[in-house]
Amino acid sequence: MSAQPILPPIVIPVPSLNEERSALLARLTDGLDAAALYWISGYAAGLAARGAPALAVVPAGDRDVDVAPTRVTVLYGSQTGNAKREAERLHEALRGEGAEVRLLRADAYPLRELADERVLFVVISTQGEGEPPDDARAFVEFLSGRRAPKLEQLRFAVLGLGDSSYPQFNAIGRLLDARFEALGGRRLFARGEADVDVATVAAPWLAQAREQVRVLKPSSSVATGSAIGIAPVATTWSKEQPGSAELLVNQRITARESTQDVRHLEIAVDAGFDYEPGDALGIRPRNAGAVVERVITRLGLSGHESVRIGDEIRSLHDWLSGHRELTRLHRGFVQQHAQRAKVSALDALLAAGDAAAFNAWLGARQVDDVLQEFPGEWSAGEFVAALRPLAPRLYSIASSRKAVGDEAHLAVAVLDAQGPFGAHRGVASGFLADAEVGASLPVYLERNERFRLPADASRDVIMIGPGTGVAPFRGFVQERSALGARGRNWLFFGARHARSQFLYQLEWQAALKAGQLHRLELAFSRDQAERVYVQQRLREQGRDVVAWLEGGAHLYVCGAIAMGKSVHAALREIVITHGGRDEDGADDYLGELQRSGRYARDVY
Repeated sequence: MSAQPILPPIVIPVPSLNEERSALLARLTDGLDAAALYWISGYAAGLAARGAPALAVVPAGDRDVDVAPTRVTVLYGSQTGNAKREAERLHEALRGEGAEVRLLRADAYPLRELADERVLFVVISTQGEGEPPDDARAFVEFLSGRRAPKLEQLRFAVLGLGDSSYPQFNAIGRLLDARFEALGGRRLFARGEADVDVATVAAPWLAQAREQVRVLKPSSSVATGSAIGIAPVATTWSKEQPGSAELLVNQRITARESTQDVRHLEIAVDAGFDYEPGDALGIRPRNAGAVVERVITRLGLSGHESVRIGDEIRSLHDWLSGHRELTRLHRGFVQQHAQRAKVSALDALLAAGDAAAFNAWLGARQVDDVLQEFPGEWSAGEFVAALRPLAPRLYSIASSRKAVGDEAHLAVAVLDAQGPFGAHRGVASGFLADAEVGASLPVYLERNERFRLPADASRDVIMIGPGTGVAPFRGFVQERSALGARGRNWLFFGARHARSQFLYQLEWQAALKAGQLHRLELAFSRDQAERVYVQQRLREQGRDVVAWLEGGAHLYVCGAIAMGKSVHAALREIVITHGGRDEDGADDYLGELQRSGRYARDVY
C-alpha cells in the first residue's frame, strides 16, 4: 500500500448510472487499493462541485433575495454516534425532498469549500467540559480562527447535542451558530439544543430543515446522491429496535478483595451482527427493581397508575422500570421538584448561580435521594413527564469476530458509589452485573468509524487504555493476530493495583510470548508511594514513542476524558522533547496525526 496516510471517506453526490456506466466504473476501479479509491472519490468530488446540477435556495421569509443555485451540505461531528445518526436521518429526509445533498463528517469536509457554501446544516455534539468531538476539532478551530472566510452567501442551521448535567451544555453548537452569524451567514431557523432525550428536539428541528428545502427549485434533473464510505450500514438491530442476545459468560475479572468489580461478558450475536474492532455494543438497560419500588413508595403511589406520554400508555411501574432515568439527575427535574417541595434550602441551591457546585450536588444524588431529602407531591403523569428517557449505554467491544466467532465480549466496570442516603449503582453496569447466564439482553451495534485499525496491516500501533479503556485493544490484538499483521503492537495499561486489577493479565502475557504483543508498559498507581499513571510511562518511553510515530505508527487512546487530556499533554511534551519541535509545532504535528486518522481517541 502507498505510504500516504489513509484519509477519512469523502462523501460525494453520485448520479444514477446506467448499466454501461456502472460496468465502466467497475473496470476502472478494479484492483485499486483503499488509498487510491479515496483519492479518486476526492477528485470526483471536485469535479462534481464544479459541474453538478444545482438548486436555487429561497429562505422562508426572504423570498425576494436572489440566491445563487447550490447544493445542500449536511455536516456532522459526533463522539458517540448520536449526531452522526441524526445527520444521516436529515440526509435521507432531504434526499426525499429531491434535493442534491451531500453528507460529510467534519474531518472529511474540504475547508476551502466553506467560502462557497450556500446552504449548510450542522449537527454536532458537545463532550466533556464544552469540547468538540474529536472528528470536528479541526473544523471548529478553523471556523473560530482568523482564516475563516466571510460567509455572506451562507444560509445555515445548527442542531447541537449535549447533556445538561454538564456545565457547558451544548457549548459547541452555540459557538458554531454564533460564529456562522458573525462571519455574515444568515440563520435559516433557530438553533436546536438537544439534551440526552435527543428526539424531542431533533425531530422538530429536522422537520424545519425539510420545510426549508421544500423551497429548493431544481434547475435541471437532480441527482439524489448516495454517500460513499460513510452511509449508514443497514443492521437488523438498532438503537430504536434492539435485538435480543443471549448472555453466555458473566465473570468477575478483578480479585474479590478489590474495591472495583469489573465483569467480562460474552454475548451471543447473530451472523449479521458484523461488528469491527473499535465498534461499541449498545445496551438498553432496566432500572433495578429495588430502586423503582423505593421511588414509587416515596411518591405515595401504587405503581399501577396508567400514564400517557405522547402516544404511549404504560403503568407508572413500567415507565420507571425501563423507560425513565432514575440514577441520573438533571436541573429541569430539580427545578420542578422544588416547586412542589417548597424548601428554602433547595430554592437557595438552584438560585446560587454556582454551576460547578450545583453539578457536584447533582452527581452525588439520584432521584430517590431527592425525594427522600425534600419530599413533595407528584401525580404519576407529571412525575414521568419530568424525568428524562432512559438512555442506552455504550460499551467498547472487547473482541474480534475473527477470534471469537458469533460473539461480542465486553469489559464492564460496575459503578458503585456512596450517596447521601445509601449505595448508588450504575443502571447499565448493575443491570449487566446482575444478569444471569442464559438471560436475553437488549443490544444493538454502534459503529465507530473513527476508531479503526490501519488498513495497512504492516503499520505499527500504539494503544493506551487504562482500566476498562483496554477493552477495544483486546479486540485489536485479536484481529491483528488473526490477520497475521506484520505491524508491531505496543500496549500501555494502567490500574490501581497489579494484584487485583490487572485486567486480562494472562492473555497479555500469552500474547507477548506468542509475539502478538510486542511491548507492554504497565502503571499501577497505588502499588508504591508515588502515584504512577500511563502518562508517566509515555514520558519514560518518549523517545521510542516518537520513533514509532515517525515510522508511521497509529496511536489510539481509550478511557475517561480526564485521562485523555493528561495523555494528550504527555504526548505533546514528548513530541517537543524528542521530536525537535516547539510548542506550536507539536500541536500541528498531533493535529495532523488526528486529521489523517493516525491518532484516534475514544474518550467518555
